[in-house]
Amino acid sequence: MFAFLALFAVVLAISPEIYVPVCLEAIIMWAQCVLPALFPFMVITLIMIKTGAIEGACSPLKGLAARLKVPPAAPALFVMSAFSGYPAGSRILSEYCINTKSRDTAALLAPLCSTSGPLFIIGSVGQNMFDDKLAGFYILAAHLVSVAAVSAAIMFKNPQKVLSAPPTRANGGNLLYDCFYSAVISVMVAGGFICFFYTLSAVAENLRLLCFVEAPLSLVLGSDAASALCRGLIEATGGCRALAACSSPLALPLAGFLITFGGASILLQQLCYLQPLGVSAGKFALIKAAQALLCFLLLLPSAFIF
Repeated sequence: MFAFLALFAVVLAISPEIYVPVCLEAIIMWAQCVLPALFPFMVITLIMIKTGAIEGACSPLKGLAARLKVPPAAPALFVMSAFSGYPAGSRILSEYCINTKSRDTAALLAPLCSTSGPLFIIGSVGQNMFDDKLAGFYILAAHLVSVAAVSAAIMFKNPQKVLSAPPTRANGGNLLYDCFYSAVISVMVAGGFICFFYTLSAVAENLRLLCFVEAPLSLVLGSDAASALCRGLIEATGGCRALAACSSPLALPLAGFLITFGGASILLQQLCYLQPLGVSAGKFALIKAAQALLCFLLLLPSAFIF
């Protein structure tokens, strides 16, 4: 790992004319695609959790949760995650588990609270990248169904009785400031991850570091789609943009796969919040891969539509 990071640093140092523009491109992409889709919802959900409003939001859904044999807060947390997007869902879950002293539910709910948001999928990916808003709705539907179906199957197979303490409600005049400050820091950290991994994906592509994966994939997907997918496995937003630019009929299903899996950048962002709660990185990544595969299969008919 240290040798790889050293190589990355050396490449950046000797080729700034190539990678400084790439880094700036990543910052622009974050500002256009991620910041407006993430920040408002992050603020709203943090306020709801810290004031205890999430408990009220959970109440109407407790009957549904009981029938599905999932923790009472699961439906509300899923809805909040679905509106907020990566990595806000994991941050929401972390705040909720800490606020309600129910860390034991984190591993169970982590895959359910791992979703992209509608502004990103419909606006950034569908409208701006694929130039088709309807395609964005199609990806969003398949994405949410995949995440919910796999997560529900896991929770149904592993029922858990949740015992949690009453939520801690934040008091004082600093609540609004704390929520905004926390949201700003989270969004800036997400931008840092995107910038780093987007640049890393460009280095990996230029040095052919992923050729052992790209070569067999190109036999099935074509060279352009395989290259875009490999970039997306490192940084998903850039991978989706590259897929939209290629002519492969599988571009949309592959974009759904990347959005649902998240790539290294999004996975690591989520694990920053989840691992302190005891969530296994390997198991979480495997579940995300299963969700991504289901999303790809659900989107396969789009190869003949869009």
